[in-house]
Amino acid sequence: MTGAKVMRTPDFWSQGGLLPTLLGPAASLYGLCARSQAAKAVPQRVTVPVICAGNLVAGGAGKTPLVLALLDALAAKGMKAQVLSRGYGGRESGPLRVDPTRHGATEVGDEPLLLARKATTWIARDRLAGARAAIDGGAEMLILDDGFQNRSLVKDLSLLVVDGAYGFGNGRLHPAGPLREPVASGIARAQALVLLGEDRHGLAQGLAAHLPVLRAHLAAGPEAGRLRGRRVLAFAGIGRPQKFFDSLTAIGAEIAGQRAFADHHPYRPDEIAALRSEAARLGATLITTEKDRVRLDATAAAGIEVLRVSLAWEEPAALDTVLSGLANHG
Repeated sequence: MTGAKVMRTPDFWSQGGLLPTLLGPAASLYGLCARSQAAKAVPQRVTVPVICAGNLVAGGAGKTPLVLALLDALAAKGMKAQVLSRGYGGRESGPLRVDPTRHGATEVGDEPLLLARKATTWIARDRLAGARAAIDGGAEMLILDDGFQNRSLVKDLSLLVVDGAYGFGNGRLHPAGPLREPVASGIARAQALVLLGEDRHGLAQGLAAHLPVLRAHLAAGPEAGRLRGRRVLAFAGIGRPQKFFDSLTAIGAEIAGQRAFADHHPYRPDEIAALRSEAARLGATLITTEKDRVRLDATAAAGIEVLRVSLAWEEPAALDTVLSGLANHG
């Protein structure tokens, strides 16, 4: 089995215009197929609480930072969770427990490798089989990394993460826009919205009447201080690379150049060599995201800096309220 193909988030997904209109019939067909699959699904309940960290749009919205933050919040309450991921970008179908010392991104995907550094992480294309394998392996609570649109499991708590700057793009279904399903149907199945960053579309005001809105932002890691004023060539293969470039600007790094790749992009040796050559020409340090870094082997990663980010809650007590019911599961 080969790894999943990667794609770059189209610019028109955040715009109106002719192309989204022309793709309207394809989006209608996509929506019809999604509704048909959802209607046929019979979600199964497992014996441990299941939290879903999902979103409504294709591409990066902040699910992985949310999962990491949830692990911390649950641990603070004495609840030890394991993570279940589809393993997007990897060739293994699972169920498989991720071992960061043995597995690579081409096998299990980049996000599971990151998560496995924090907590026991499993991958499985079949989420129900993966949940059962994790429970057999000792899981007392599961966090689904993505999986909101997957109906095979009953979720005890579903959190939708939304990038405040991007919102829901142009509000259209794939392929005319970024939506995996209509906003109304997604909101109806969620228990809370995690709004990440500046709310440029007034989402909090519009959605607060339907479900709790938890505000959060991405905070730069401890390396931010030494990057201030430093000349860098930034590259990223994530859902929205501009978010990474903006983070570098925000901490005061001097961006000599920036290169965007498709989400989950598997870097070839010649691409890394070209980036090194350009960085040398510009007198800049190569820098990338933590998720990109795990897709590089030790040789390719040598000398490349990483800017880590983590999700910080603006009102931790609001999250505590949302999580409070999990202790009474079952």
